[in-house]
Amino acid sequence: QVQLVESGGGLVEAGGSLRLSCAASGRTVSTYGMGWFRQAPGKEREFVAAINWRGDSTGYADSVKGRFTISRDNAKNTMYLQMNSLKPEDTAVYYCAVRRMNWHTSQYEYDYWGQGTQVTVSS
Repeated sequence: QVQLVESGGGLVEAGGSLRLSCAASGRTVSTYGMGWFRQAPGKEREFVAAINWRGDSTGYADSVKGRFTISRDNAKNTMYLQMNSLKPEDTAVYYCAVRRMNWHTSQYEYDYWGQGTQVTVSS
């Protein structure tokens, strides 16, 4: 089993930055794909970004390309999401997830999930 804990969320003004972290425990995730998803009130959970086990293959939703950067540190069993130029429409609960294969854009392909961290961007 893998346990995931997100941190780093909070309230920020539009144009600001936040860095989310996702710490894994229970077993190493260094050979797994990892991803970030988000869910805004009244909307379905959507893909944000994902990364392969080596960190040399990444994918981003069009809405965050050029603003968000995903990375991972396998020695720390941790994944990150650097979010810059934040917009009010980025407001959501952000979840990290692990897939026992390469990364994928569909939430249904992931095997383990964190509990989420709230990101609120004020206008």
